[in-house]
Amino acid sequence: MKKTILIIEDDKHINEMVTKLLLNNNYQVKNAYAGTEALLVHNEEVDLILLDLMLPGKNGEEIIKELKGIHDVPILIMSAIADIEKKLNLFSLGVNDYITKPFYNEELLARINVWLTKQVDEKEKILKYKDIILSVDNYQVTCNKKELSLTKKEFSLLKLLMENKERIVTKSFIFDKIWNDEFSADENTLNVHMSKIKNKLKECNPKEEYIETIWSVGYRLKKN
Repeated sequence: MKKTILIIEDDKHINEMVTKLLLNNNYQVKNAYAGTEALLVHNEEVDLILLDLMLPGKNGEEIIKELKGIHDVPILIMSAIADIEKKLNLFSLGVNDYITKPFYNEELLARINVWLTKQVDEKEKILKYKDIILSVDNYQVTCNKKELSLTKKEFSLLKLLMENKERIVTKSFIFDKIWNDEFSADENTLNVHMSKIKNKLKECNPKEEYIETIWSVGYRLKKN
């Protein structure tokens, strides 16, 4: 069944652009262009909300708790405001994630997928890609039926890639999700971790390629 995403964005161009992106990636979409309209549109059919802050009538901050009260689903903020105090305040209101405009389409899709995945089968979740099997709860990975020994960061990186099959996982998204703060790690640190993961996978199955680098953007699982 297709997941339904509610886009709350008063900029018609952005609303239409994101709508097209989601429809092209097999999602169903509901649209709202104002805060009060969003409260009327939101219902049990919605699986995730994309929320702009600068809305006519009730703004984004004012309707967060009301939206959660109607039907509690992940809320992802889309905003040009990058102030850390603003972000912290929004998280305290119940926001689940925050992406700063302008953003890569691939990053938005990846963030959406992560939150929708978290809602489904949180217990004993098994991720599979080619001959890699990753058990989230048991913290175990096998490749080509051989057990893979990964550090905590390596496990988290591989898990993030497997949660976003066939999508580019941007470097900024990786820093945000794995290191929590993109300033606490640099590209060299990320490249070293990815290189180690690739080498360990290669040892298990020298005939297969698993991860590809998207130059200057990020990484993704290699398409068959």
